[in-house]
Amino acid sequence: MSAAAIQADSPASASGRAVNPWVIAILVALASFMEVLDTTIANVALPYIAGGMGVSEDEASWVVTTYLVSNAIILTASSFLARMLGRKTFFLICLGAFTLSSLLCGFAPNLNALLLCRMLQGFGGGGMVPVAQSILADAFPPAKRGQAFAVFGVAVVVAPVVGPTLGGWLSDNVSWQWCFLINVPVGVIAMALIALLLTETPKAQLQQRDERFDVVGFMLIATFLGALEVVLDRGLEDDWFGSSFIVTFTAICALGFVLMIPWGLTRRNPIIDLRMVATRQFGACFLVMLATGAILLATTQFLPQLVQQDFGYTATWAGLVLSPGGVVTMAMMFVVGRVAAKVQPKYLIVAGAVLCGLSMYAMTNVYGDLGFWFMARSRMLLGVGLPLIFVPIMAASYDGIPPSLTDQASALINAARNTGGSIGVSIVSNVLAHRAQFHQSRLVEQVIPSSLQYQDTLQRITSFFAGHGSSLAQAHDQAIQWIGQQVQAQASYLAYMDAFWVLMLISLSAVPLALMLRTIKLGGAVHVGH
Repeated sequence: MSAAAIQADSPASASGRAVNPWVIAILVALASFMEVLDTTIANVALPYIAGGMGVSEDEASWVVTTYLVSNAIILTASSFLARMLGRKTFFLICLGAFTLSSLLCGFAPNLNALLLCRMLQGFGGGGMVPVAQSILADAFPPAKRGQAFAVFGVAVVVAPVVGPTLGGWLSDNVSWQWCFLINVPVGVIAMALIALLLTETPKAQLQQRDERFDVVGFMLIATFLGALEVVLDRGLEDDWFGSSFIVTFTAICALGFVLMIPWGLTRRNPIIDLRMVATRQFGACFLVMLATGAILLATTQFLPQLVQQDFGYTATWAGLVLSPGGVVTMAMMFVVGRVAAKVQPKYLIVAGAVLCGLSMYAMTNVYGDLGFWFMARSRMLLGVGLPLIFVPIMAASYDGIPPSLTDQASALINAARNTGGSIGVSIVSNVLAHRAQFHQSRLVEQVIPSSLQYQDTLQRITSFFAGHGSSLAQAHDQAIQWIGQQVQAQASYLAYMDAFWVLMLISLSAVPLALMLRTIKLGGAVHVGH
């Protein structure tokens, strides 16, 4: 279909302004890229933030938590606000709030001010992404939505990969403040172009019969998601249920969940229509997106940690391990965008889940002699698999969704991606912590003075250090330390193996879910129904 034909079907042309929808796609994807980037860019800057503000790293970690919590909360209200204000207006308000708060984060005088600004940044960013998806769904006809979501997918999938690399480089070479200030010029330019080029979605398409704000539903869902984010993000650091803080937030989360279900199911126009999650099509898409978010964010966070902790990589080289995978992901997004118009989403998702599972399986063979390109190739294989899941799931999730619920569908899918990411990071963190202890205790059982293997190893390593100039007593102590370091290193490798096994199982869980998706009409009108 030609660009002119696309324009003829788009809301832009319907309003009399002939704007190429691909321009709109690039602009909203750029704004979304900044928002998703900020979920990971601050992670590597936490030691610098702690040092610069004179606080502990544990206190500084709230910079990440507050952003995730506020991001989760605003997602629940984004649908109503987009309908009330109009998608363009709400998008510009969110982008403006995000840009302004990024500027304030860069000049925050203390940690409390920074946390307040990060909360505002999370509110602005959280409202932007679901509305961006709705704008794309309306700007493109069904036959071209796969390619449009591919552009959006580049932002959502590549941004978490770029975040640690960019954040580490800025913190090392400039200052941690630029992790936030870098958003300002991009945000200002994006706001100006979106205000100039994007047309407002007709109110008739957005309005529902009852436009009253569901305050109780909003509070319940926001409480559930916000408390869940706090528990997942802070659980390991605070010793889970050994901490009264975590127990309290777990109770709040459970209470919010128990109350929001009957409330949402009995309202005529709830803040989020939970009935969509109970449908076969959207419910399967929701669960697949949970798994996709878990794989994306967990691997993005822990692969750099692995190569820095156990292979001695610098922050820059740890980021470069992810870079080839990011390039492959970008290329595959556009390939899958074209293929999605010809192949059923469920088959593409199955292929992507299997490839992601194979990538994780390859990483279960981690050991000390692996080189850069082994890690990079594994990430490149993941970079092939993720787009095969992400683009089709975005298109399939809108099948059967009426236009009035498009914003709610976007909010739920993004809540699934964010929550899945937090769940994935939390699961892997706990697997690494507990399995490293388990493997170390098992390995130490074999390192006993009466063991012939231990005595032989100790003698050979002592001779090695003595041959390099150490006295016999020093060489003996150095040999014992070296053996202890090797035990810790092997326990760490084994723990990462266990973590990648878990991620492989999460990847493969998407296969039966994908097969539940119904066959949709490719390149035609999307089936509309409840």
